[in-house]
Amino acid sequence: MNDDGYQQQLEQLKIEHRDLDDSIRALSAQTLIDQLQIARLKKKKLILKDRIRRLEDQLVPDIIA
Repeated sequence: MNDDGYQQQLEQLKIEHRDLDDSIRALSAQTLIDQLQIARLKKKKLILKDRIRRLEDQLVPDIIA
């Protein structure tokens, strides 16, 4: 995959990560809080964060000076 493909995938993952954050915030604000659903969303958010970091690492070379 070229850099443009990684960049597009990275942007899509960041959008999905923000959407999950908004969903978690909305669920937390409800009077009847579904802790299981919130926990599932948080786990998915962490998985996305890991994928974002891996893509960012592939885009930015690790140069040791």
